Amino acid sequence: MTDIQIDINEVSKWYGPFQVLNRCSTKVGKGEVVVVCGPSGSGKSTLIKCVNGLEPFTQGAITVDGISVGDPKTNLPKLRARIGMVFQHFELFPHLTVMRNLVLAQIKVLGRSSGEAHENGMRLLDRVGLRDQAEKFPGELSGGQQQRVAIARALAMDPIAMLFDEPTSALDPEMIKEVLDVMVGLARDGMTMIVVTHEMGFARQVARRVVFMDKGEIVEDAPTEEFFGSPRSERAQMFLSKILQY
Repeated sequence: MTDIQIDINEVSKWYGPFQVLNRCSTKVGKGEVVVVCGPSGSGKSTLIKCVNGLEPFTQGAITVDGISVGDPKTNLPKLRARIGMVFQHFELFPHLTVMRNLVLAQIKVLGRSSGEAHENGMRLLDRVGLRDQAEKFPGELSGGQQQRVAIARALAMDPIAMLFDEPTSALDPEMIKEVLDVMVGLARDGMTMIVVTHEMGFARQVARRVVFMDKGEIVEDAPTEEFFGSPRSERAQMFLSKILQY
């Protein structure tokens, strides 16, 4: 794989005596979409939070665009500005309008002028289909709309990669598609993405590779067709038989 953007190498993490990640390794190339799946409690969310330093890890190494995440000298806020993160519960500022949510970090972190940040914010609201909601507050929007604003806010920082932590799991079924459609568009535009999700239809449509985790370990790391067609491990076969049953 050429042009590695995210390199996770032998990463382990403990919470006290409990090991939550066990020697996890994978690489994500520029423009690649990787879906991380597995049962609850398998370490999926912890792993992607380690990628941008939201969770410290105990052993191993992670580099993003050649920068070491675990190096104490690394400026993590600066690095996080380059890696967009979209959470399960939106994490928007409730007291700020949609537009203020989009412009704040652009001005404070990237040093953009108010006009430039506003213009970029409008362009991104267009992209996620929410231009007409710019002056509303998050509480006035549906869950699906809030999650699309959260994606636009992450994109406003011009990230080199995007991390998604179960971005549709808090949404009503009819709102899931509007969020996944935006994510499919990003993938088609060549955005590097790691997506923790149970949406197997999205994985099949968009992911180049699927990483399957169980009990803190990466059990499988395979091309999408291979993972769905003939998973090597019994654990992945069992997981798929349950999740694809209906």
